[in-house]
Amino acid sequence: MQTVQTAQAKSILVKGLQKSYKQLQVLKDVNFEVEKGSIFALLGSNGAGKTTVVKILTTLLKPDGGTAAINGFDVSSQPDHVRQRISLTGQFAAVDEVLTGRENLIMIAKLRYLQNPRQVADNMLTRFGLTDAADRRVSTYSGGMRRRLDIALSIIGNPQIIFLDEPTTGLDPEARIEVWKIVKELANGGTTVFLTTQYLEEAEQLADRIAILHEGRIIANGTLQELKLRFPAAKVEYVEKQPTLEEIFLAIIGKQEGK
Repeated sequence: MQTVQTAQAKSILVKGLQKSYKQLQVLKDVNFEVEKGSIFALLGSNGAGKTTVVKILTTLLKPDGGTAAINGFDVSSQPDHVRQRISLTGQFAAVDEVLTGRENLIMIAKLRYLQNPRQVADNMLTRFGLTDAADRRVSTYSGGMRRRLDIALSIIGNPQIIFLDEPTTGLDPEARIEVWKIVKELANGGTTVFLTTQYLEEAEQLADRIAILHEGRIIANGTLQELKLRFPAAKVEYVEKQPTLEEIFLAIIGKQEGK
């Protein structure tokens, strides 16, 4: 079986990715790598192209140029192999509201041809704290409960990489913290997590590495500490004030726009 040899050591390897919609070039030259078992956060303003990157990496959209590989498999030429290794949770919970939480989980377990779907569902309900609501229709769930169920559905079958496209949009602070705990647990269990978010605090709390997408390119990429080095030195008053990720983000974006 032929794979992209240079990508075998990485969960995700992206080189020179390009994508246009009619006359608008959304991705111009996107490059980044994601280590196995890490949490990688892709930041960017509205319209920066974050969801376009996710759609390309999950084989929902073909790039116009460049290459992208998932665990060594090219997303364009080997999409079936890629789909066997990934899962995607979009911006809106993809759950059947007519069914109960348990029925949603059993359905996905059957679609993945897993043995004993009911036991799989029970395990997920326990893991995600949904046992008490298992036999209620999802239409009665809160936003946080729906998102937990959505992520539970996404990891049935133990995908090697999970894509979370703005997973906490619209959630209240308590529900957002619940999702953060789940994301950390996934990474601690060896799952690679690719996260897009507009909440800079979210990336600051979760990500091993953070990349900033701006005007079709990655303009910064590194750990939070590495990104802090690109921010002007802190003024020492009574207590040295460390810059927040929001301040770093705005400073880096501002430098790029001032060129």
